[in-house]
Amino acid sequence: MEARLARLALKGDQRAFAEIVSLYQDKLYHMAHRMLNNRQEAEDVVQETFLRVYKNLDRYDDTMKFSTWIYRIATNLCIDRLRKRKPSYSLDAESADHEGLDGYSMIPSDDRTPESEILLSELQETIRQAIETLPPKYKTVMVLRYLQDMSLQEIGEVLDMPVTTVKTRVHRGREFMRKRLARHM
Repeated sequence: MEARLARLALKGDQRAFAEIVSLYQDKLYHMAHRMLNNRQEAEDVVQETFLRVYKNLDRYDDTMKFSTWIYRIATNLCIDRLRKRKPSYSLDAESADHEGLDGYSMIPSDDRTPESEILLSELQETIRQAIETLPPKYKTVMVLRYLQDMSLQEIGEVLDMPVTTVKTRVHRGREFMRKRLARHM
């Protein structure tokens, strides 16, 4: 369906492009926000992604999944922004927001108490901050794997790297997180 929309948009159909934007804007925003931890930067990345998609529709290869192509553009923009940042890793840094990090922690439980809610919130924040300390090459695969729920194959396609490299980076990212969290638990 997306490939058909891309072909129509390439021919100048504004409604087809608007449909592409509608299909992907929230997904791309959430992915970018998880990677950058900044609402404004995430919004900028989404806007820049759609600008690039629009300008480069003629380069889209409809033999590959459209979602892979658009995620690759957005992910590369996020990586570029992360590389330009000066490292400022601190586990004590104030967070702009306190969103949960994984689906499991968002599942309601019958036995939640105010105390368990506070502990869960603190754990989520500690994990989010640990993800923030990951080097960009590990952070990218961790966000795509665990927060965007992409398969290793999909991540390889998005990042244009072999699945074995993706596996290695996921493993090293988990090890980095495990060590970081062990020091602060």
